[in-house]
Amino acid sequence: MHRRQFMETAVKASGLLLASASGLPGCLSTKAENSAVLPISKTKQPLAIAMWDFSWILRHHRYGEFENWDKVLEELVERGYNAIRIDAMPQFTVSDKEGKITEEYRSVRDSWVPCLWGNDYTMSFRPREALSEFLEKCKKYQIRVGLATWFQAHGTGRSDIFMEPDGLYRAWDETLTFLQNNRLLDNVIYVDVLNEYPFWHGYDWLKNEMNARSDIKQFKLNNPNANVPDPDITELKGNSLQREFYNQFVNDILIRLKTKYPTLDFFVSLDSGMSLKNIDLTNFAALDYHVWFAHKENIPGLKEVTSRDQTIDYCVVTRNLQAYWTANKESLTGWMNEQMRAISQTAENEGIVCGNTEGWGPIFWFDHPELDWTWVKESAQVCIDLLQAYPNYKFICTSNFTHPQFKGLWSDINWHKEITRKIRNR
Repeated sequence: MHRRQFMETAVKASGLLLASASGLPGCLSTKAENSAVLPISKTKQPLAIAMWDFSWILRHHRYGEFENWDKVLEELVERGYNAIRIDAMPQFTVSDKEGKITEEYRSVRDSWVPCLWGNDYTMSFRPREALSEFLEKCKKYQIRVGLATWFQAHGTGRSDIFMEPDGLYRAWDETLTFLQNNRLLDNVIYVDVLNEYPFWHGYDWLKNEMNARSDIKQFKLNNPNANVPDPDITELKGNSLQREFYNQFVNDILIRLKTKYPTLDFFVSLDSGMSLKNIDLTNFAALDYHVWFAHKENIPGLKEVTSRDQTIDYCVVTRNLQAYWTANKESLTGWMNEQMRAISQTAENEGIVCGNTEGWGPIFWFDHPELDWTWVKESAQVCIDLLQAYPNYKFICTSNFTHPQFKGLWSDINWHKEITRKIRNR
């Protein structure tokens, strides 16, 4: 706690100096802009948050489920949600190294495998224009926004920013400056700098750096002057050299962004493949830790659902999965409760709030005549009930599938109302 308080004081002081120095466009100089909506670290009442990822923009086309943003936002409010997590597309908002901004990108789809998130057809999108219009509509419907990024290329052909050593910071810096200059940050509750750090994202430079450190002995040979820790094979996800690297990288970028934008909350999201004891949360404003029953064990049928193979008899998959869930519900629920307890306690120890924008049963699911949404709904209900014991959970999802393209779940308005009411009234 003392370390966190020292870092917060230092960041605030440096932010004030920057803001008062010359009114630089990247500096938020007053609290008035965020007076109506508190950042996630200050939010009192839990938020029912929907993960709209990059679907909000890549399905915004004729025949797309996000074609009419007013309509889907109205429907979201009707279902009881009051926050969303979206990909702000900073990798496309940012200019190239010569300072040129590309206003429109073409996202190519070359497969007819059922698409869960993102575009189902080849389409074009205009990231800056879309952000401006969409964020204004979120304010209109009083939907609070968590900005995130999966930092993926989405078939656009853009490659430069993904290989820049400072590409992630530059992308966010230019995007936040753009949003600030257009007065679009007053409804933003946080910035998730990179999805499920450090593994599940499209920032290729970071992945290459992680891979270069996968063999400590070889890294020492390739970098004889580097300060390399002793080999450590006690953890499955990342050796000691990799952990030192990704902790230093993430804290550096969080400090830099917080210094320049002191009124915003910053963190990176994590998933249950990342051990909480391996990540340095010193500069995290919140802990968004994604966990699913699917991570507990090999639940029958999930591999088949993930493959979306149309030759599979999904009636058999549904029957076997539901039988397994019924037989093992008690032990699976106990496991999930322990995950929540550890997340809540870790956040409390760090003096930050926690939440989950992706969960709770399967990671992958889709509409199919032989699949239904029973397990997705039941697993969410179990988890929301468990969360009653953990009051520092302040932003909570109902599943990975709270989008209009998942018609089987989206159409059950009463279920959404019931479960979001539980979230908001905790």
